[in-house]
Amino acid sequence: MSGPSTKPVAHPAVFSDRVLDAVVECLDELHYHAERYPLRVLDPFAGIGKVHSLPRILSLGVELEPEWANQHRQTIVGDSRFLPFPSGFFDGVITSPAYGNRMADHHDAKDDSRRITYRHTLGRELTDGNSGKMQWGLNYRTLHRRVWAECRRVTTDDGFFILNISDHVRAGVVVPVSEWHWKTLMTLGFKLVKEINVETPRMRFGQNHDARVTHEHVWLFVKS
Repeated sequence: MSGPSTKPVAHPAVFSDRVLDAVVECLDELHYHAERYPLRVLDPFAGIGKVHSLPRILSLGVELEPEWANQHRQTIVGDSRFLPFPSGFFDGVITSPAYGNRMADHHDAKDDSRRITYRHTLGRELTDGNSGKMQWGLNYRTLHRRVWAECRRVTTDDGFFILNISDHVRAGVVVPVSEWHWKTLMTLGFKLVKEINVETPRMRFGQNHDARVTHEHVWLFVKS
């Protein structure tokens, strides 16, 4: 199994243009932050760094996999469970975590069937601690709660949190991933103030292709 390299590699789950438009709409709600533009923003799951294209922000990203982190100079290689920033350093967070769906499959397939997973796109096993290799379950929830707690620590007292998240279908049943993230952020002291549902095309192949979730959420929270 090959290790990390410096060669750029595609990412299978970047922010879509529709989601980025919804994020900008959420940023427009933050009138009380206007005097602080550009806002200092963290993306703890930065991938290849599409967050850095947003207007009116000065963004920093954290990403475990160097093949993705090295594609933007405003992203560092690191583990967001242990953020290297002082408390209150950021005005807010904008991020889209892994959904805990079949994109987390990390077996080394030998056949020619089409697969879009983090492991297959990266071309090697993901680093330990990468939620992209975690199916929905206790380990997934434990990791994200720890990252969200760190995000709360490094944001200001009037900080914001913009989350792009989606449910998925497993064995014909919708898994309530979004509800878990929403409740977890609420228990950490965030209040939901705006919700945008973004219709999105999903993969039209795979085990649950006929039972797709047709939209994803973009939620704006503020510290309560």
